[in-house]
Amino acid sequence: MKTFATLCVAALMGSVVAQAQAADYPERDITDVVTWSAGGGTDVSNRVVAAEMAKFLPVRINVVNKPGGVAGSIGMSYAHSQPADGYTLVGVADSNTTSAVMGGWDQTFKEWYPFLIGGSPDLISVTADSPYKTLTDLIEAAKANPGSVKASAGGSGSIHHINLLALQKGTGASFNFIPYPGSAPAQNAAMTGEVTAVVTSLAEQLQLLRAGKIRPLAMLVEDGVTVEGIGEIPTGFGDYPGLSEYLPIQQTLGIAIRADAPDDVKATLADAFGKAMATDAVKKWADENFYVLSGKTGEEAQKEYLKLESVFSWALHDLGAAKIDPATLGISKP
Repeated sequence: MKTFATLCVAALMGSVVAQAQAADYPERDITDVVTWSAGGGTDVSNRVVAAEMAKFLPVRINVVNKPGGVAGSIGMSYAHSQPADGYTLVGVADSNTTSAVMGGWDQTFKEWYPFLIGGSPDLISVTADSPYKTLTDLIEAAKANPGSVKASAGGSGSIHHINLLALQKGTGASFNFIPYPGSAPAQNAAMTGEVTAVVTSLAEQLQLLRAGKIRPLAMLVEDGVTVEGIGEIPTGFGDYPGLSEYLPIQQTLGIAIRADAPDDVKATLADAFGKAMATDAVKKWADENFYVLSGKTGEEAQKEYLKLESVFSWALHDLGAAKIDPATLGISKP
């Protein structure tokens, strides 16, 4: 029969072992599961930052893609099913916060402890040989023949999809939305003519725009931008001031681990993340690709994602696109 003293010693030894294991973290390579396809903003930003983080860790961070499902639900579900030991990260975007209301999975973003990288503003572009030279040309065509103009914007429930819905609400246009498993395939569809228009971020479209593969029409933020090799891209708010009621909705990309991971693991990753974000490599990449960097971690970062979850979920609900009432998931109104 075990005595009280024996039980206390066993408990103490177990605590010491757990602390030693946490202190040794990481002992093997870490996997970062990106919830969207290769070449998109979440993928590229995770690869850039993970490569820099690895310089401050004794192991590598291997980035893999698991796109699909609803709002990145396949990758999130997989990452969440792995042990909360810090060896499985998940590459997330603001778009992932809509997975619950879109029926992708039955959890909210409280399940994650995120590290925010930043984001790039959205714009709408068209196939290079499209007859639409301005945003007005495109909107008027979509209004004259509702559903006749095919548009891609990543997957259902993504920030780009929300921006497309907001564009419709603010202009009275009606597009035929064609979902794709990420920004890269959505942009490829516009490049090849499978769809006429595409809404994704400037950073994601940049190389295709410079190569003349697609043509920019308007930024979906208050101000236009001037891009080297492309010229000025005007804001869509000039001709359609009604957009200000629904836009802008900003992109927020990041990396996360399960919220119930050990505190020492969170601290180790936060330290590597903070050092990575301060490197010249990350700053140069951000400057060249029109990214605004964040660097927030932990509770501060989670608070921002939960705010986005509230805004996006209720926006989809109000726009008639949500499959599940946010209130039933405990998501409060913004």
